[in-house]
Amino acid sequence: MLRIGLTGGIGSGKSTVSRLLAERGAVVVDADAIAREVVEPGTVGLAAVVAAFGDEVLAADGTLDRPALGAIVFADPEARGRLNAIVHPLVRERAAELAGQVPADGVVVHDIPLLVESGQAAGEARSAHDLVLVVETDLDTRLARLVQRGMTEDDARARIAVQATDEERRAVADVVLDNSGTPEELAAQVDRFWAEHVAPRLG
Repeated sequence: MLRIGLTGGIGSGKSTVSRLLAERGAVVVDADAIAREVVEPGTVGLAAVVAAFGDEVLAADGTLDRPALGAIVFADPEARGRLNAIVHPLVRERAAELAGQVPADGVVVHDIPLLVESGQAAGEARSAHDLVLVVETDLDTRLARLVQRGMTEDDARARIAVQATDEERRAVADVVLDNSGTPEELAAQVDRFWAEHVAPRLG
C-alpha cells in the first residue's frame, strides 16, 4: 500500500487535490471529517472536550458548538493545545482503522490539514507516510477564497496565522503542487504527480 500524506493551508485548494486523487483511484481518509466524527454526541471525544472547556461549548441539542469552541481556542494557544491533545489521537486512531481497510496494492491519501502542526511530519511519525504532498497557493488567492466562503478578511488572516507557514510545510514535502493558477493547471500537476510518484510504486 502506498501511503500519501496530503496537506496545505486553509484556502490552498487541498480539498480539490484530494478529490482529484480520489478520481485517479486513491482512497481518501479525510482528517477533518474524522475530527467531526470523533466529537459527535455520545463519543468519548465530546465528553473530553466538555470536561476540558465546560458546558458552554455544547449547543442546545447536545452537539458541539463549534463557533463557541473556536472562539476559545483560536485566541489561546494553550487552549488550542489542550483541544489538539484530545482530538488528534482519536483522529489518528480512526484514520489508521480506515486505512487498514485499503487493499495491499491500493493508494491511501491521508488528507490532514494540520499534518505539520500536529507533529505527524516529523520524527518517527513521518514514517507513517511514504510521500508527503503539499498544496500551496499565494496569500491573496487564499484570502479571496476564504472571504468567498463567508469569512471576513480579518478572520481569514487569523486562521492562516495560527497554521504552519508555507516554508514549514515545504520543509517536510516530497512534492509541492502550486495551486495559484487555473483548475486545469492544477489537474495537470496532479496527473504528473501520479505518473511520476504513484504509478511507478504500484508496479
